[in-house]
Amino acid sequence: MNSKRKESDRRIEDACFEVTAYAGEGKMLLLKKGQVLRLIDVEGNQSGDVQIYNAHDTSERYSAQNTITAQANSMIELRTVIRSNEDNPMLTVIADTCGEHDTLGSGCSAEGNCVRYTDKTRYMHSCRDTFVRTLQDYGMSKRDQVCNLNFFTKVILDDTGRLEFADGISGPGKYIDLRAEMDVLFLLSDCSQLNNPCNDYNPTPIRMAIFNA
Repeated sequence: MNSKRKESDRRIEDACFEVTAYAGEGKMLLLKKGQVLRLIDVEGNQSGDVQIYNAHDTSERYSAQNTITAQANSMIELRTVIRSNEDNPMLTVIADTCGEHDTLGSGCSAEGNCVRYTDKTRYMHSCRDTFVRTLQDYGMSKRDQVCNLNFFTKVILDDTGRLEFADGISGPGKYIDLRAEMDVLFLLSDCSQLNNPCNDYNPTPIRMAIFNA
């Protein structure tokens, strides 16, 4: 196994909490400092769009800019420290059997679908809708969205500045383990995108498991 991949010594049966997100669903989990969250790509190549907030002050949240700058790498991978807009560590990747995860591609939206796939897709479900719907349950709003992470997805930036989705980087049962470096709210949208081939036009579940420190 190469340096971008590492198996975990944690057994799934030892998890203290489990939940499965299905296509179009949003799940917000509270992670305590030291706990480990495992995301499992149940059937393979399913994008899990994610936003992350300080559980005690949601004005502190995931920063793509600080995360990318600190590691000089636009991919989330083994040993990546996911950082906040205050440049504090939020999560650290401590195990990963997939290898690379995206920070560049924004979550799908009604507006983005129209630009990419014609106006016929305007009323299709999107991750931005899921984010807003779930954030409202926690006293937040559309204004609290940030640039999101896309687990089990890779977006390639070419020499001309064009972004292109890469196919087939994950597979059934691939997972990533994230250790909380502070108490965080972790919001996942199981992407139901049907207009590009990243999930073979077939959205599938993502399983989420929490392990105590």
